[in-house]
Amino acid sequence: MAEEFTCIPGDFVVYPTHGVGKVVSIETQKISGHKLQLYVISFARDRMMLRVPVAKAETAGLRKLSTRKVMDNALTTLTGRARTKRSMWSRRAQEYEAKINSGNPIFIAEVVRDLHRSADQPDQSFSERQIYEAARDRLACELAAVEKIDMTAATEKLEELLTAA
Repeated sequence: MAEEFTCIPGDFVVYPTHGVGKVVSIETQKISGHKLQLYVISFARDRMMLRVPVAKAETAGLRKLSTRKVMDNALTTLTGRARTKRSMWSRRAQEYEAKINSGNPIFIAEVVRDLHRSADQPDQSFSERQIYEAARDRLACELAAVEKIDMTAATEKLEELLTAA
C-alpha cells in the first residue's frame, strides 16, 4: 500500500487545477457538527487560499512537488517533436485542458511542446495562445519551485528549451 500523503506548513504542494501552492497551516474546523482537519494552501499567483480536508487530500489530487527526475523528464518532453492531431480544435482544446488540469508535469509539457510556435510559424488563435500560456505558466511555476529560482527565470529556461528543439 502506498504511503499516505502528508505535508507540513511551509511545504510546496501541487493541486491539479491550480498548480503550485504553499501549505500555510493545518487547521481544525467544525463543519456540520464534525471536526475536520484542513490543509490551508496559499496560491500566490492567483491570490487565493484553498482549504483541502487532510483525509481527502490524496483523492483531491494534492501532491508534493515533483522530484528533480520527474521535472527533467518533463523538460526532455519539451524538446521532442510536436504532435498535432488533425482533429477539431474544440476537441483538442478539451484534451489540452484535461492534461493541464491533471497536474502531471509531463502531460503539461506535452501541451506546451504541441502548442509552441516559433517565429517562422503561423500565428496562434486567441484560445490556442491562452491554453499555451496557461500550460507554460503552470510548468514554469513548478520548475521554479523545484529549482528554487523565480518564475521569470523558469519561464526563460522553458522558452530556451523550446526554441533550441
